[in-house]
Amino acid sequence: MWYFASPLIVYGEDALSHLATLEGQRAALITDAHLVSLGLAEKVTKNLCQAGLEVVCYDRVEPEPSLEQVREGAEFLLAHHPDWIVALGGGSVMDAAKAMWILYARPDLDPEAINPIERFNLRAKARFVAIPTTSGTGSEVTWAIVLTNRTERRKLGLGSREVIADVAIVDPLLVMDLPPRLTADTGLDALTHAIEGFTSTYHNDFTDGLCLKAAQLIFDYLPRAYRHGKDDVEARTRLHYAATLAGLGFGNAMAALAHGMGHALGAIFHLPHGRAVALALPYTIAYCAQGEPGSTRYAELAYHLKLPAENEREAARALIESVMDLMKRVEQPLTLAQAGISRRDLEHEMQILVDHAMNDTQTIMSPRIPDESEMQSLFWQMFTGEISL
Repeated sequence: MWYFASPLIVYGEDALSHLATLEGQRAALITDAHLVSLGLAEKVTKNLCQAGLEVVCYDRVEPEPSLEQVREGAEFLLAHHPDWIVALGGGSVMDAAKAMWILYARPDLDPEAINPIERFNLRAKARFVAIPTTSGTGSEVTWAIVLTNRTERRKLGLGSREVIADVAIVDPLLVMDLPPRLTADTGLDALTHAIEGFTSTYHNDFTDGLCLKAAQLIFDYLPRAYRHGKDDVEARTRLHYAATLAGLGFGNAMAALAHGMGHALGAIFHLPHGRAVALALPYTIAYCAQGEPGSTRYAELAYHLKLPAENEREAARALIESVMDLMKRVEQPLTLAQAGISRRDLEHEMQILVDHAMNDTQTIMSPRIPDESEMQSLFWQMFTGEISL
C-alpha cells in the first residue's frame, strides 16, 4: 500500500487573493528579509488582513536553514499562537516553516527526530499555506524537509506526510522578477526532480505523468525564462507550474542518487541546492545506465522527450547530452572544477562527502546504488567532467 498526497493547489494570475478567504484568528508569516524588502511579504499580509486575520511575521529564515533556526522559529510560533502558518519563499523558507510547524505542535521534539512514522497531530494547533517564490523546489506540495546540521556539516533529509500543506498557492506573478541565475538553479532543480521521480525505485503510475510533463515543460521553457525573464510571461508561468508538477511527482515517488550527492556537496561546499543536484545528474544517469539492463527507464523517458531511444544506453546518452546542453544554455557549470571547487579541497573533503552521500535518504531510491569506491569515483568524474557510458 502507498499514498499519493497533495494539498489544494490554487494557481494562476492573482492566486494570492485566495488568502483573503481563509478563516481564523491569527496568521504567522514565515519568510526572509529579502522578500520583505521586495514587498512580497506586504502583498501576502494585505490579503491575510482582508480575511480578518491578525498577522505576525518571522522574517529571519536563512538559506540552508539549520536546526537552531527551526528551534528559534518554533519559539516565535509558541509566543504568538497562530492558527495559520503561511510560508512565503523558496525551498529554504518552506522547509524551515514545515519543521517549525512540527515543533509548534511538539515543543519537546528534537528536529532531527522528525520522521514519517510518528503522528504529530499538527492541525490541532494550526493549518499551513505554502507560497513558492522560486520555480524549482516543489516544496509547496511535498512532505520533505531538508535541514542543515551545521556542527556535522550535513544536510538532513527529514519529512512527514502531515506537513503536506493545506493550501499551495502557485502564483506566477511572484516569480516574474526572479534573477537569471536563480532561475537557472531552481529550474534545474525541478528538472532533476522530474527525471529522478520518473526513474526512482518508488516511481508509480500516479507520478509518472506528472514527472514526464514537468520534464518536457522545463526543457521547453527554462531557456526562455532565463533569457527573457518577465518579458516572456508564458515561459515564466509554464516553468512555475512545471516546478509544482515535478514536486508532486517526485514528492510521491522520491528522488534518487543525484539528490544524495547534491545534498552532500551543498552542505560541505555551500553550492546552491539546484546547482549541486544538476551537476550530479548527468554523471548519475551514466552510472545507473551501466547497471541491471532495463532498470532505469531511460528509454521510456527519452521516448516521451522525443530523444533517440533504441535501448537504455542510447537513451541515457541522449538524455545526458540534452541535460548538459540545457545547462550550457543557462550558463551553468558542468563540472565541480567549473563550479569553483579545487582538486585539493575535493580530495580533503572526499571521505565526508562519500559518507554523507552514502547515508542520504534519497540515495537508496536509486535504480543502482554505488558502494564507497564507486561513490568516490562519481565525485571525481564530476570534478573532471569524464563521463564513460
